[in-house]
Amino acid sequence: QVHVVESGGGLVEAGASLTLSCTISGGTFSSYGLGWFRQAPGQEREFVAAMSSQIGHSMTSDSVKGRFTVSRDNSRNTLYLQMNLLRLEDTGMYYCAAGEDGWGSSAKQYSFWGRGTQVTVSS
Repeated sequence: QVHVVESGGGLVEAGASLTLSCTISGGTFSSYGLGWFRQAPGQEREFVAAMSSQIGHSMTSDSVKGRFTVSRDNSRNTLYLQMNLLRLEDTGMYYCAAGEDGWGSSAKQYSFWGRGTQVTVSS
């Protein structure tokens, strides 16, 4: 059974930085495509960033490009999301997802999901 656990969320001021972590157990971490998604209250879940099973291939949404960086450490079974220059509109629940069939910006590509970690950006 695959377990996905996010951590690192919190309350920060606009302009600050935060790093989210996602640890996955129960499967073969190095074979998974991985993604970060977020959902603000009253809004649909949206893609944030993703990384292929092979280190070196990643993508981010236009809304976070240049501010957020996704990375993975296969030795630690962990995916990271470094978030810089946070904005009010970055507030939301951040979810980590893993998939065995590729990677990308669609939530449908991922089979395993965590329960999320809350990020709140204040002015």
